[in-house]
Amino acid sequence: MCGRVLFNIRLYSGKSKFLVYIGAHSVRYNPMQTLNVDAGRTENEYRAAEEQRRGDLRDESEGDANYFFWAAGLAAVGSGLFPVRLNILVSIGAFDVLRLNGLFGKVYVLVVCAWLIALVALGFAARRGLRWAFVAGLIMYGMDMVILIPTFSFGAFGVHAFFVFRWFQGQKALQDLHQTAG
Repeated sequence: MCGRVLFNIRLYSGKSKFLVYIGAHSVRYNPMQTLNVDAGRTENEYRAAEEQRRGDLRDESEGDANYFFWAAGLAAVGSGLFPVRLNILVSIGAFDVLRLNGLFGKVYVLVVCAWLIALVALGFAARRGLRWAFVAGLIMYGMDMVILIPTFSFGAFGVHAFFVFRWFQGQKALQDLHQTAG
């Protein structure tokens, strides 16, 4: 048996532990055992780090909620209700559909005002830490992105995608915050 080493390995399983015999040595292994990743930290340091992480998640969520106000401002500029109309990068698909169908009167103004009020209300709700506000913004702008596709407004589509991305990050931060608190 030149160059061969023989080990006698036997596994005995109980309810939650394994006893492994390797030759004359035995090692106990508990499968529910976790690694001590924060070795060297005191309990107060661990709590302070967790509180710092929760604070960072709250700040990230509030920062992403501010994009509702940016979206409302850009939608107002792109709506044509003001003397200045910037319709290159800030086009709203629902507004474009109304304009293409010739609805410029009270219906158009009503839809624009409802859109702007909804964005501002969602912004305040998201700043309060309500995850549904981010999800509602995602749905609202996602549907508007679908409307923008046939109009070939790629710049506006990109701006919409940016807002959708930021609102997704905001709801994800709130989800992580609620999971660490629970």
